Amino acid sequence: MTGTLAAIGAGLAVIGAGLGIGRIGSSAMDAIARQPEAYSKIQIAMIISAALIEGAALFAIVVALM
Repeated sequence: MTGTLAAIGAGLAVIGAGLGIGRIGSSAMDAIARQPEAYSKIQIAMIISAALIEGAALFAIVVALM
């Protein structure tokens, strides 16, 4: 039973991270389409945000599996 709950928790963490990173990518593409000259600043902000989401998701997976 505990293993099943851990798998569900880890799965939810991965789904949440995937949705968050997808939304970041979509918003970044919209922003770049509107202001192509700000491409480098948008890309850097997107990469930092995606890394923070990945870190939070990894932490959630570890906590779920403990």
